[in-house]
Amino acid sequence: MSLDNRPQYSGGCQCGAVRFHVEGVLGDASVCHCRMCQKASGNFYLPLVSVRQARLTWTRGEPKRFRSSSAASRGFCAECGTPLTYEAPDGVALAIAAFDDPAAIRPTVQWGTEARLPYADEIAALPGHDTLEDQEATSFLATLVSYQHPDHDTESWPPEGFSR
Repeated sequence: MSLDNRPQYSGGCQCGAVRFHVEGVLGDASVCHCRMCQKASGNFYLPLVSVRQARLTWTRGEPKRFRSSSAASRGFCAECGTPLTYEAPDGVALAIAAFDDPAAIRPTVQWGTEARLPYADEIAALPGHDTLEDQEATSFLATLVSYQHPDHDTESWPPEGFSR
């Protein structure tokens, strides 16, 4: 919380080239199954939260935008491709997973259900395993070095010695 008791959030893209800060109450959080959101996210659906009632500030870089329809643009990181925004005449929505603490933002409604993939509701019933349970990947994972930006603001990025 800020000094004036307004909630604050931060987030950004995978590589850290684009970071944002949101101050104020978030709006509706939703999951959109429409085909345009599927393609924009490269996923089964796109979880978004409205920030139109809050103050959004780009604190490092800014998204590149693609005009996906006559009514909306999609913002993404030009460096790593992370989907970041849905921008329409009624305001901006941010991709929930781009927040540093996405678990704090719970969707309350689904849209575009006419395009919901037929197996999307069955995913939760699939067997689940922790990453390290994959014995065949153990040696690979032991040597893995992540270049992903951490889930918090950093004074500078990328770290010294890192190259994109």
